[in-house]
Amino acid sequence: MKTNYEIRYAAHPEDARHYDTARLRRDFLIERLFAENEVNMVYSMYDRMIVGGAMPTDEQLILEAIDPLKADFFTQRREVGLYNVGGTGTVMVGDKCFELQYKEALYIGRGNYEVRFASKDPQAPAKFYFNSTTAHASYACKKVTKQEAVVAHMGSLEMSNERNINKMLVNQVLPTCQLQMGMTELAPGSVWNTMPAHVHSRRMEAYFYFELPEEQAICHFMGEPQETRHIWMQGEQAVLSPEWSIHSAAATHNYTFIWGMGGENLDYGDQDFSNITDLK
Repeated sequence: MKTNYEIRYAAHPEDARHYDTARLRRDFLIERLFAENEVNMVYSMYDRMIVGGAMPTDEQLILEAIDPLKADFFTQRREVGLYNVGGTGTVMVGDKCFELQYKEALYIGRGNYEVRFASKDPQAPAKFYFNSTTAHASYACKKVTKQEAVVAHMGSLEMSNERNINKMLVNQVLPTCQLQMGMTELAPGSVWNTMPAHVHSRRMEAYFYFELPEEQAICHFMGEPQETRHIWMQGEQAVLSPEWSIHSAAATHNYTFIWGMGGENLDYGDQDFSNITDLK
């Protein structure tokens, strides 16, 4: 197995206004999450969130402590939330084994010494997408399915944004320290997410887009409401969203995305909205 990581530093919004396309992509886009028998991570200075992917094929992968953590093991001071976006797989947390089907989620609490990933079928490997934030307490590990989610049906086909927001690793479902994660599924014919756009100054966010056909693309919108920017993305890529930035997107096809938040507030409704007509 191989573990790869990089560090992304935080940007001041006044500086980000002057970034060109290459700089925006370098600082905020995470292009490569999944590779055979690799664990890939980005350590972000936005609320110290780690965004990563693990794709085991013919061997087990270990969630190793990377050097920036200065820790004996990965979850020594961290909690983890993950989704399986590939074939059936297992996550071993100590001596507990959790089998995850497609779109099922798992919360891993602080203090679990060893975490291992495996695929049931190497020809149809699991793809574990994960977010990790710092944790002040240890909570029990728990698998969460869509049937256990708090579901919000929002939008409409007329507005091109009909969608189900599946709140799965959130404090309405299970206790966490600061990590909140969910999955939003857009209906056929809908392509817009998170409109009206908003920011939440006490939390950062990461978006992971998938179920997007290979020949299609998605345009993620970011930046201050009066200074928006865009990043073109492919499926199975992620993007970092600072606390000062909107986070919205439109694609050439409907899609699904996983959102993860870290910060000092667990209130999902802690949002400062902008009118669509005020965006610039």
